[in-house]
Amino acid sequence: MSSGPNLRLGSKFPNLSVKTTKGDFKVLEWKGSNWMLFFSHPADFTPVCTTEIGMLAKHHEEFAKRGVKLIGLSCDSVADHEAWAKDIFAYTEKYSGCSLKELPFPLIGDEDRSVAIALGMIDANNQPNPGSLPLTCRAVFIVGPDDLIKLFIYYPASTGRNFDELIRVVDSLQLGQQKKVATPANWNKGQKVMVVASATEEEAKKIDPNYEKVQVPSNKTYLRMAHCN
Repeated sequence: MSSGPNLRLGSKFPNLSVKTTKGDFKVLEWKGSNWMLFFSHPADFTPVCTTEIGMLAKHHEEFAKRGVKLIGLSCDSVADHEAWAKDIFAYTEKYSGCSLKELPFPLIGDEDRSVAIALGMIDANNQPNPGSLPLTCRAVFIVGPDDLIKLFIYYPASTGRNFDELIRVVDSLQLGQQKKVATPANWNKGQKVMVVASATEEEAKKIDPNYEKVQVPSNKTYLRMAHCN
């Protein structure tokens, strides 16, 4: 399974024409100058997918605060998505304490897998019946305001995603776009960041006048910790 014919980090996300629960449109025209989280699901009326859609709906406001638009895909029809939504609402209210009347983001219908194939999201190991089309993996694309792919991750059907982690990733990507910093392992918003190796001393001081050079046996000064809001 690949990331699409020519898709990689820094590639332009395809401006696909899609049919969704919020109408028909081209993805990049709908996205505009916002960030976008594009996520796929193997199928409607399945257990893990139901929990994921509900959790995304619950976290929708957190993504919106960061200027991120959400859009999902599943290998079923728009009509199936609309029927499935009722199950999602019931599950989410009972187990997450979140009352929903409608999904706050569009879900793409992709019965023929044309969108999934264009984005390289087909999971050849997930074929429900002999002779049937395989389903998609749980893919995530994060796309910047410039329409370029900033991140993609593929999960198998058996593993639900952690959407708190994806919010953390958005925070990291947006901070790195604004300033010459990178985020260390297990970083969370508000914690110290790393000044990137290409930044000069002047640039490092602009980020944090009191940044710390971490002393290491090599005596190299590539580890520079800084506070950065």
